[in-house]
Amino acid sequence: MVQTSLVRPSNPFQPPTFVSIESERRHRQERLAAAFRVFARLGFAQGLAGHITARDPELTDHFWVNPFGIHFSRIRVSDLILVNSEGQVVQGEGKVSQAAFAIHSQIHEARPDVIAAAHAHSFYGKTWSSLGRLLDPITQDSCAFYQDHALFDDFTGIVLETSEGKRIAQALGKSKAAILRNHGILTVGHSVDEAAWWYIRLEDTAKAQLLAEAVGKPVLIDHDIALKIQQRGGTHQAGWGGFQYLWDEITHDQPDLFD
Repeated sequence: MVQTSLVRPSNPFQPPTFVSIESERRHRQERLAAAFRVFARLGFAQGLAGHITARDPELTDHFWVNPFGIHFSRIRVSDLILVNSEGQVVQGEGKVSQAAFAIHSQIHEARPDVIAAAHAHSFYGKTWSSLGRLLDPITQDSCAFYQDHALFDDFTGIVLETSEGKRIAQALGKSKAAILRNHGILTVGHSVDEAAWWYIRLEDTAKAQLLAEAVGKPVLIDHDIALKIQQRGGTHQAGWGGFQYLWDEITHDQPDLFD
């Protein structure tokens, strides 16, 4: 196993700093491979659909992504491929999903602050997306997305063109997440950890609201309270921190992801 060279802060709930570009790249690759394994464990792997990307720290118009056709549960660091702004695989073996490039390339281009983006066809996210609505602040957890997620309200089929990806990026705006109508959900972050955690939390939020509305009318959390929770629990640091216990679990159980 290759160890990432980091300078870790004294606070374990703060993202690490790095001693080199190479160590930062390796860190993002490791977190990306781990995120796929976590997604598989949570049942987010749906056939050939789904992708998580991580911007390269040196070639900032390139991103690392899963190769098309490999199940999330099998992805290792060595399986990841590096894709340039033209959609060409410049490092690694395998093909890039056309939909992954169409969507993620435009998000990374439109949002220089975004290090990682996650999208899959998980059950509750795609079910909620069919309603063409934003999620409501009905639980403490859901408030992480209060006034910080968007709706892409225009489904035209499978996303295969960058022009469609550009429209998704425009709808996302400065938010951390988007509901893609009749399609699914998408999240972004300042780290792979953050993007993955927000995806997991958004899927759970969709599930909670679907179940609540199935039996009644949920009571909404007041605006001021919801906003206060969002400003505390919806931060980049909170998103990064939320993923850490999943990282610890998956790397303990599946250390081959480092290969």
